[in-house]
Amino acid sequence: MENTNVARIGVIGAGWWSTYAHIPALLSDPRAKLMAIADSSSTRLGEVAAKYGVHRTYTDYRRMLELETLDGVVIAVPHALHYEIAKACIESDLHVMLEKPMTLHAVDSRELLDLADKHCRQIIVGFPYHFSERTIHARDIVRSGHLGKIELIVCTSSAMNIEFFRGNPEAYRSVFEYPMGGPVCSYADPKLTGGGQGQVHVSHLAGCMLFITELRAKQVSAFMEKCDVPLDLVDAIQIRMDNGAIGVVGSTGNIGVGDTGQFDVRVYCAQGYLLLDQARGSLYIRTHDGIEQDSGPLPPEDRYPRFATSRNLVDVICGQSENGSPGLIGHRTVELIEAAYLSAGRGCVVDVETLYGA
Repeated sequence: MENTNVARIGVIGAGWWSTYAHIPALLSDPRAKLMAIADSSSTRLGEVAAKYGVHRTYTDYRRMLELETLDGVVIAVPHALHYEIAKACIESDLHVMLEKPMTLHAVDSRELLDLADKHCRQIIVGFPYHFSERTIHARDIVRSGHLGKIELIVCTSSAMNIEFFRGNPEAYRSVFEYPMGGPVCSYADPKLTGGGQGQVHVSHLAGCMLFITELRAKQVSAFMEKCDVPLDLVDAIQIRMDNGAIGVVGSTGNIGVGDTGQFDVRVYCAQGYLLLDQARGSLYIRTHDGIEQDSGPLPPEDRYPRFATSRNLVDVICGQSENGSPGLIGHRTVELIEAAYLSAGRGCVVDVETLYGA
């Protein structure tokens, strides 16, 4: 870790999530200095600059990298652009906070990991749940070995994504905060997202599962249904992990507007199990000898720490904490999700090591 009092940050992407999470997080952190914002839309740039008092803007992120003195960059752009932009930032010797999914293809996420290692830079992947105290406690319990070997993992989630996939983000105006008038809905374009529920939501669920268990998918088999939208809306994935455990991941994007949904990770081990409910911020642990730990719901404002990923970028630059959402977990998540799409498309089991190596 480095030691500095101020982290000079650039933001690439001036859309909904940057204005809802990343820019407010940086502006509220006295250690951070927001140097500049880049976005391909001059209209969005003008609106963001006026609202947040940012004086330096660029329609070409490369010019920002060339002209600004930065320590790190937040990247919040459509999924298909993650690899190209993150690579350019790391090659410019910058730490990166990269939104999930890390990339669309595991060969690209592996390259970014190797490049970051070469440049001694960190990739923080945009998984806010990794910074929840319940998630960290769940990981620490599994890591301790107190519950024994992992044997079964069951993950389920639901989210109100269906109108995003229809290209109708206005359906959620009463629910979400759109600080800049509303998002440009790239979710409906498979060329930009690489997929539907799998990329937009299952990546969160799979990332959380892999963060807690510290396992890697070995074999993947999946079914996906579009229902009446252009992209996959309902996904079911079976996984064999590298330790021999079996996992099941199921997710739907079709629940009613305003429904907070579900986000559950259940890990069953040789000597006990844990049940993590992210939607409520609760964690239940039980060992086979009957000892229980029940951590009740977190306050609503603490359940999804959306500012945490950008603040962790500042932490890393200032030398005040380690990377809380490391690129290796992001890479393993990309492996799993890409293998799931291949399996659903081909109708077969996909061997991850055959595709991506050991």
